Amino acid sequence: MSWGAIFDWDGVIIDSSEQHRKSWEQLAAEDGRTLPDGYFKNSFGMKNERIIPEILNWEHEPETIRRMADRKEALYRQIVREDGIEALPGVRAWLEQLRQAGVPCVIGSSTCRENIECVIDVIGLRDFFADIVSGDDATHGKPHPAIFLVAAKRLGLPPEHTVVFEDALVGIEAARRGGMKVVAVASTNPPEQLQHADRVVRRLDELTVDDLETLTDDE
Repeated sequence: MSWGAIFDWDGVIIDSSEQHRKSWEQLAAEDGRTLPDGYFKNSFGMKNERIIPEILNWEHEPETIRRMADRKEALYRQIVREDGIEALPGVRAWLEQLRQAGVPCVIGSSTCRENIECVIDVIGLRDFFADIVSGDDATHGKPHPAIFLVAAKRLGLPPEHTVVFEDALVGIEAARRGGMKVVAVASTNPPEQLQHADRVVRRLDELTVDDLETLTDDE
């Protein structure tokens, strides 16, 4: 196959927005902090190390930011284990199509590796992915393209022969900066806000392998 697929995680493979929201709320309660209006939507796709100083304006000291970021993710994993989680509708069917067509797939997400490892076996999708590129593998978070560039390298393909599947505006921007094609999933933003992507879908199983092969052949 002449192209490969790079999948963001939250909002594309799973919807863990409620678990993430709860973990931010628990962290705020533990530390006696206030969550500003709109913080959750404004932080989609960003790493905690950026969210805490820029979106929440809680802290600017690196060691404190790291402590809070790690604690927030530990709370998230605890909530996932207690509440459970499932793949989004259409995800498994689309991954099956890609596997049958011989399209290699990797995860390319700002999510920390521990979180992905916590979930991927629970939802039974590990065998669909050749590799996991997480926020731990790149110095810069989205909208910098670093994570996607590492993912393309793991696929052994040039960026222009990869398709990124994203839901976040910063992720779409990162894919564009990296020279990738991008399919936007309208799970966290309405379709009309995603028109700068190459394709916009509500579910991944709306797509066909032939359509995306044509997309990458345009290069």
